[in-house]
Amino acid sequence: MQRLALIIASVALVSCGKDKPEPTTTPEPVAAAPATTDEAAPAAESTPEDPEAKAAEQARQLQEEIAKRLKKAAAKAEKVTARWTPEVTADFEKARDKKYKNGKARMAAMLKSQHRAPGNADRDAFRRPAETLAFFGLKENMKIFEVGQGAGWYTEILAPFVAKKGQLYLAGYDAKSEDPQMQFGAKSMEYFLTAPGPLYADVQTVPQGGSDQPMNLGPADSLDMVFVIRMFHNVERFDLWDRYMQAIHSSLKDGAVLGVVQHRAAEGADVKESAAKGYLPEAWLITKIEGYGFKLDKKSDINANAKDTRDYKSGVWSLPPTFAQGDVDREKLKAIGESDRSTLRFVKVAKK
Repeated sequence: MQRLALIIASVALVSCGKDKPEPTTTPEPVAAAPATTDEAAPAAESTPEDPEAKAAEQARQLQEEIAKRLKKAAAKAEKVTARWTPEVTADFEKARDKKYKNGKARMAAMLKSQHRAPGNADRDAFRRPAETLAFFGLKENMKIFEVGQGAGWYTEILAPFVAKKGQLYLAGYDAKSEDPQMQFGAKSMEYFLTAPGPLYADVQTVPQGGSDQPMNLGPADSLDMVFVIRMFHNVERFDLWDRYMQAIHSSLKDGAVLGVVQHRAAEGADVKESAAKGYLPEAWLITKIEGYGFKLDKKSDINANAKDTRDYKSGVWSLPPTFAQGDVDREKLKAIGESDRSTLRFVKVAKK
C-alpha cells in the first residue's frame, strides 16, 4: 500500500482536489487506503495469518482508493473546463503569444492573465513568483522540468512563459500499464493537462516507470533547469533521495540550475520529526543536495516568514492556504501567513 503513497508523492496531486482553490504545498501523502465500510467485504484484520487474503484485501482497498481519487479528479476537471470560457481562452492566448520587451514583462503578463486558477494570484504576496523565478535565473528559451507539480500553482505560470521559445516537461505515466497505480497517474495527468483549455498544449510529459524504478527526467545533459517546490520533505519521509537526485543530476547540463523552495525548519531540528510536519533544516538540506553532485550557488530570503513558529498540530498544513485544522485558530494562522521557506539555487557540478 505504501506504493500508492510514493506515486501520489511524486505524481501530480490533482486527483486529490477540493472545490476551494488547491493547496499547492504538497499535501501529506496517503500512506494506505482507508478501511472499508462495506460489511460484505472481508476485513484484512480478520485473516492476518493468510498472506494471500491480506494481499487481496490490500489490492481491493487500493482500487477503492484510486477510484475515489479519480472521481474527485474528474469532478474538478469538469469545473476547470467550464471556467475556460472563450473570453478566458482568448485572453490567455493573447498573453501567451504576444511579443514582449523582455522576460520580466512577459512574466508580469503571465501573472496578470485571467487564465490563472481562482485564488492563485492571492498567493503571490506570499510566494513571490516573479522574484523567485528571476532568482533562479529562468529564461524564456530554457528547457525545464517541474518535479511534482501538485495542483499546478507554478505550472500555470511556467508553461505559457516558456511556450514560444523553450519547453516545460512534467512526469507522465503509461495508461496501458496493467499496474493500477500507473493507470491512476496517467488518468490524473490527463485531467490535469487537458481540463484547462490550451494552457498545457505545449507541455511535454516524460514517461515514468514504477515506484521501484529510477525517476525519468529525460535524456542526460538535456535540461537547463529543474524545479522542486515545497516537496523535499516527502523525498526525505519516503527515502526517495537516490531515486530523485540521481535522475535530476543526470538530466541537467553541466552548470545548469536546480531551483529549490522548501518549508524551513529551525536549524538543529530533528530531520525525521520536522519532515513529518513538512519542514527541513536549511543547512541539512543544502548538505544533502550537495552530496549528489550539486553546489549551492546562492540562497535568498525572498520567501522567508519570521512569523512561522513551526509548532502547529497539523504541521505546515495548518497554515494558509490549506488550514488543515479547520476553524481552530484560523484567524491566528491566517495572520501568520504561509510558511517560512528556504529559496536555494544549486548548480550541477561536472563529474571528473
